[in-house]
Amino acid sequence: MKVVNLKQAILQAWKERWSDYQWAINMKTFFPKGATWDILNLAGLKGSGEGPAIQLSGISACLASFDDFSRDLCVQALLDIMDMFCDRLSCHGKAEECVGLCRALLSALHWLLRCTAASAERLQEAPETTAPASAEKQLAMCLQRLEKTLSSTKNRALLHIAKLEEASAWGAPPPGSSSPFVCSPAASWTAIEQCLLKLGETLANLSNPQLRSQAEQCGVLIRSIPSMLSVRSEQLHETGFPTVHAVVLLEGTMNLTGETQPLVEQLMMVKRMQHIPTPLFVLEIWKACFVGLIESPEGTEELKWTAFTYLKIPQVLVKLKKYSHGDRDFTEDVNCAFEFLLKLTPLLDKADQRCNCDCTSFLLQECNKQGLLSEASFANLTAKCKADREQAPQLKSSENANIQPNPGLILRAEPTVTNILKTMDADHSKSPEGLLGVLGHMLSGKSPCPLPTAKTASVRALLFDISFLMLCHVAQTYGSEVILSDCSSGAEVPFFETWMQTCMPEEGKILNPDHPCFRPDSTKVESLVALLNNSSEMKLVQMKWHEACLSISAAILEILNAWENGVLAFESIQKITDNIKGKVCSLAVCAVAWLVAHVRMLGLDEREKSLQMIRQLAGPLYSENTLQFYNERVVIMNSILEHMCADVLQQTATQIKFPSTGVDTMPYWNLLPPKRPIKEVLTGVFAQVLEKGWVDSRSIHIFDTLLHMGGVYWFCNNLLKELLKETRKEHTLRAVELLYSIFCLDMQQVTLVLLGHIVPGLLTDSAKWQSLMDPPGTALAKLAVWCALSSYSSHKGQASSRQKKRHREDIEDYISLFPLDDTQPSKLMRLLSSNEDDASILSSPTDRSVNSSLSASQLHTVNMRDPLNRVLANLFLLIASILGSRTAGPHTQFVQWFMEECVDCLEQGSRGSILQFMPFTTVSELVKVSAMCSPKVVLAITDLSLPLGRQVAAKAIAAL
Repeated sequence: MKVVNLKQAILQAWKERWSDYQWAINMKTFFPKGATWDILNLAGLKGSGEGPAIQLSGISACLASFDDFSRDLCVQALLDIMDMFCDRLSCHGKAEECVGLCRALLSALHWLLRCTAASAERLQEAPETTAPASAEKQLAMCLQRLEKTLSSTKNRALLHIAKLEEASAWGAPPPGSSSPFVCSPAASWTAIEQCLLKLGETLANLSNPQLRSQAEQCGVLIRSIPSMLSVRSEQLHETGFPTVHAVVLLEGTMNLTGETQPLVEQLMMVKRMQHIPTPLFVLEIWKACFVGLIESPEGTEELKWTAFTYLKIPQVLVKLKKYSHGDRDFTEDVNCAFEFLLKLTPLLDKADQRCNCDCTSFLLQECNKQGLLSEASFANLTAKCKADREQAPQLKSSENANIQPNPGLILRAEPTVTNILKTMDADHSKSPEGLLGVLGHMLSGKSPCPLPTAKTASVRALLFDISFLMLCHVAQTYGSEVILSDCSSGAEVPFFETWMQTCMPEEGKILNPDHPCFRPDSTKVESLVALLNNSSEMKLVQMKWHEACLSISAAILEILNAWENGVLAFESIQKITDNIKGKVCSLAVCAVAWLVAHVRMLGLDEREKSLQMIRQLAGPLYSENTLQFYNERVVIMNSILEHMCADVLQQTATQIKFPSTGVDTMPYWNLLPPKRPIKEVLTGVFAQVLEKGWVDSRSIHIFDTLLHMGGVYWFCNNLLKELLKETRKEHTLRAVELLYSIFCLDMQQVTLVLLGHIVPGLLTDSAKWQSLMDPPGTALAKLAVWCALSSYSSHKGQASSRQKKRHREDIEDYISLFPLDDTQPSKLMRLLSSNEDDASILSSPTDRSVNSSLSASQLHTVNMRDPLNRVLANLFLLIASILGSRTAGPHTQFVQWFMEECVDCLEQGSRGSILQFMPFTTVSELVKVSAMCSPKVVLAITDLSLPLGRQVAAKAIAAL
């Protein structure tokens, strides 16, 4: 078969004006059956008896070779041919043919632009009075075809794929072929942009406004092709966003000292998933901060919230500014958010009364300091704030007139803290009294602080004790992670860090009282016991305080055994405990740490003496022979002991009164009602939160306690049961937002349970399919996608401090979901691979070049040893199985909702999204679903960075 036959056929068809049916019949007589069509990339020329089917694969080559645009009749004929297919392209051939169709369409678009530009130049060059009607007619015809081609979303999607194909071997003919009917290398996207630029310059002086407007619209459509999936509509009908509110409350309540970047990424994820406009997004962050200030308990918690609002949140906004895209400036959005905030008069009034100051003005100052507002906006907002606050209720009263406003206190303390840190970084080995003066100032709050006149041994004891107590207090208040050092360099681990990790009781950490860390050198233990029992008071010169702290646990065990066996009387125990707490309070802290671990292992009738010893250690020593700052140190000691003993006292129903003069009571403690099943508490609190529409700090702490007590599966499963019971659509949507924020308590583990156990269990058990009906099924699909996206985007980074404390679930359950050895597929993989009913990626049975379970993640060599990757891969294999099966029901509808939410939340087919775990075969199944039968959906769910991904997308779109 010679190529000249095709040219003769086209000329003959044009002269004789063949119909579609004549074209199809004659083409089949010209060319033999077999692989010739495929080699020449001419499958689209064979035609069909079912309607207009002249396609582009060969015609584009003819177009590319014709550039004499002055021949009006030839141009008109070619435009007429284009008119037959430009808005109804289709291809049901191989994936490679479909990619060829994309390239051909790009070439045709390039030719159309060249033809349009040439027509516009002819029209411009001709004198106005003698402008040939043929030039204007030709320009109108070109623009009409351009508009017709580009108005099709399907065509723009194919052009999008063609643009991405430029990265590969552009226009290279198939091996062994010399066919001229492939895209010209000149038909690149760069050439299209250059043509578009030239056309814009030519049409700028066009006198016909209708043609100029039509050309501008075509230019807009072409320029939108590279980013056709990045345009997102934002929620303009919503004014409150409880997820943002809860995420901020959770961070301020339980992760105050955490890094800002994880919070920024989580907030941006919520913003993208819920399509929240930036001004309302910033407003919601501030609303949550002010609510936190209002409802925080007095004392330390109030100061923590103040620091979070005025120090951390402005830093978060600075980082959010870097994520800002589009024409609107981020400072304008912040200004708009402040305008909205000033209208929330009841909220501002309550915050101002609580803090005894104008909270908004302090926030304005900090945002202005960080460059988040323009000078004009700052001046305008300050004036409005001042005028608004003058109408507010009187802030000053006889009760709070002398109270220092916390925002001002925190902001003024920031440079003081910086100076203290610089002082502590200095070398004090020669003059430790200076460092003791700084620590004493921090401890007592009195300035100037009188330096001690004691000997070096006393100074050394005080430095050890105050620093130990401060570190304990910091660890309990902000999490032990904030004081962990970086030991990757091989440096020696500090004593306190070793003690804290092995001996200090914390939430979620169970200590073994028989652990070797509590059993130091027996000689040192015997010496310490003798010293405590025989001496009237501790000899400071003889003491190595870190050794004493490590030995005290074993010493207490010896003393306790002697007391229980009648060797020691109660009076002796009092003397020993007085010696322990009389000089350095850190010894008492170490002793109680071991006693707490010891009491947990005892029966009810064995705990009496251990608890009594804790009581003895908790009380202060009334003696004149104590070291400096003793009262202040005892106050911190008792606060530390109260936190240490809280769990064990609650479990043993024991009460110990810890003197707390000058120290706040433990906030958010004993929130669970006694003698009530924790499942009832969980469902009851969730019902209250759902009715109210937002999560408060108290509820967050209750949920955190229940999560710790019941475990991740129990917690997640019972909350999802409440979601699936809901039948009101507005309540299910609200429940999703609230559940997502609650799950942020431990998102990684909740996601593993949700996607690895609960959702697969619902999808594979026909008895449970009824629970997946709309609206709860839609809500669960949305929640599952949100959790998957959040966990996958953050699981490569470090876990937050609140999640590190949580007991990790056993990941062995997830190992079975995906093979450790890629050559040995899991049971589910073997099941899917052997399912002959599953649709193949290619139309021909001989074209099974792609395994039914192959996904982009495998081509990207994603680490499948990671539990989350295993769970996601397993879930998408299950989805593929459901879509390929012949059984329809609520579970198939759930899969559709799940995929729709993925598309709605994700950027266009980006590498590294959760959809990379979806098998390529799923695409051809999804487009059979009416709601997913869209070119944009296909582009969104395929990984277009891969050649195979582009082939899959091209095949699916060309068949639509």
